[in-house]
Amino acid sequence: MPVIAVAGRKLNYEWTGKGASTLVFLHEGLGSIPQWRDFPAQVARATGRRALVYERYGYGQSEVLAEERVGPDFMHREALEVLPALLRALQLENPVLVGHSDGATIALIHAGAGHAVQGVVAIAPHVFVEDISVRSIADATRAFETTDLPQRLGKYHRDPRKTFYLWSDAWLDPAFRNWNIEASLPGIRRPLLAIQGEDDQYGTMAQVDAIARQAGDRCELLKLPACGHSPHKDQPERVLRTIVDFVSGLD
Repeated sequence: MPVIAVAGRKLNYEWTGKGASTLVFLHEGLGSIPQWRDFPAQVARATGRRALVYERYGYGQSEVLAEERVGPDFMHREALEVLPALLRALQLENPVLVGHSDGATIALIHAGAGHAVQGVVAIAPHVFVEDISVRSIADATRAFETTDLPQRLGKYHRDPRKTFYLWSDAWLDPAFRNWNIEASLPGIRRPLLAIQGEDDQYGTMAQVDAIARQAGDRCELLKLPACGHSPHKDQPERVLRTIVDFVSGLD
């Protein structure tokens, strides 16, 4: 896979599909390119667009995290500094952002700051901290320390321990409890699709309801019963169809 230097860090990325317009996929808090499976390729093929999938600093095969901690503002820095630099380096303008979990939040912050996007798809986004999120991340931390989770994450990340703790330490930091991006939502001046599963262990419908209530442009909601934190894996056909219809309406 190709590597690009962005903001002083080497990031791993790949392209799939063909087309004049671009989809940019932003992975979840413990995600990587392979963990998307073939979903970006399916969306690219169904929409006639090319798709960029990349791994953030500290994730997958991108450069390993050097810092001890990333701090509670890590998603803002990614959205306002790294992502714009990546898009400039690859000469990408006005993409559709497709983000999952932390990646969805990064997409919302980026768009809300006035950066040019054609639209945003936010899958299981976070706009504020809920007790359910903190409990589930604490549970995941115990699992990381007592099960084979490090070995399983090691299939995807160069340093699974650093990757895991950059995510969990940030979310479990007491200073993070007041984290909130609702002020960014009115600045999103392009169409938005927010997708949430009813059985998501990391967040409730309050997240997407807050987005729909405060977004600065039209917002479509897809609320899925019998669906957890990864709707594109739990209900792939429904999610793919909804995203394709949304993206097709942007043309």
